[in-house]
Order: sequence, then C-alpha cells, then structure tokens
Amino acid sequence: MAPRHRLRLRLVRTYQRRAHHRSAWAHVFVALALAFGLSGCAGTVVGTGAVAGVAAYQERGIEGVARDYKIKARILELWFQHDLTLGARVGLDVYEGRALLTGVVREEQARADAVRLAWKAEEVVDVINEIEVSDGGGAEALARDSWITTQLVAKLTFDQDVHAVNYEIETVNGVVYLIGIARDRDELDRVIAQARAIPYVRRVVDHVRVKTES
Repeated sequence: MAPRHRLRLRLVRTYQRRAHHRSAWAHVFVALALAFGLSGCAGTVVGTGAVAGVAAYQERGIEGVARDYKIKARILELWFQHDLTLGARVGLDVYEGRALLTGVVREEQARADAVRLAWKAEEVVDVINEIEVSDGGGAEALARDSWITTQLVAKLTFDQDVHAVNYEIETVNGVVYLIGIARDRDELDRVIAQARAIPYVRRVVDHVRVKTES
C-alpha cells in the first residue's frame, strides 16, 4: 500500500476512535486533510485559524463552513471504508449541505456507490451527481482541468465585483462545475462569463444559489 494511502487509512481510523470527542473544528481539519490527500507538502494542510478567517467572509458563515466540512468528512469516511480508491477518483464539494460529486470513474457501480454512500451522511440535504463514467482523459486532460480551475480562481479572486470565497469550483474534462452562493444574478452571470472565457472550457454547469432569489 502506498504511503499516502496508509496515512489516509490511519486518519480515518483515528477519526473513528475519537469521533465522539471531536469538536466541529476538528471535523473541519479531518475533512481538509483527507480532501487534500496530505501529499507531504508542509503548505498543504490549512490550520483552523486560516479556515476560520476565510469562513468569516463567506455568506454561509463559520458555523455553515464547519457543518459542511463535517458532512464532507463523513462522506469521505464512508467512501474510504467502502473503497480506498473512491475518494481519489471522485471530487467532492459540500455547500449548505448540498454535496456536489464530480470526477470520472470507469464503472457505473462506482458512481452508484459514491452517490448512495453520500446520501448516508447526516445533515446532507441534496446529492448532486455529476460523475462521468468513462475511461478518462489521461494525465494531459487532468493537467488541463487543473489549469482551468486555477485560472478561474485567479480571475474571480481579483474581480472586485465577485465575492470569490462564496464559490467552489471543479473542472472535469473541460466542464466547469460551480457551487456556492451568489449575492445576486449579475454576480453569477459574471462568474459564468469568466469561466466561459477561459481556453479549453467546453461547458459551465451552475449549481449556485442566488441569494436575492431565496
């Protein structure tokens, strides 16, 4: 077993043993550690202070961020218990209790398992299934998707008319998936336009809630 997988498994087992003693912020840490895969880079793991700082500026607030990361941690735990590779193949973003599942798997059963297990997590209000079943696009496609996401994050971060911290972004085979909260329809339209303007983007799928339409 690869060292990274052993570390993930150890984190999951530690989480299970101490689950009843963890605070909401401990759940945030576990979710972040598992989501980033603890690649060994010292800058990969974000401290709870940094998380709290970012959360304070989000529409969902600190409690909302903590709740979403707790849900994310639970889903990742269920996935890893079922199949250690599932969490590596399926992307997961949770916003206001809505779990957005993205990525590429080779078997329909893997997609079904990811969705089924996500619904088992407490406090999940919706599971949005955007998982593709195919052989994937290879390393070149993955690199291109990562580049697209990085470009869009940068554009939104420096756009004064967009509250970038309210958005989560995933790119799979040139398709950009958005989830989060837009302050109004104009802001969301601006975000979508920014995404469409990036080279290699084939389509933009919007799962963003518009605050003024609630």
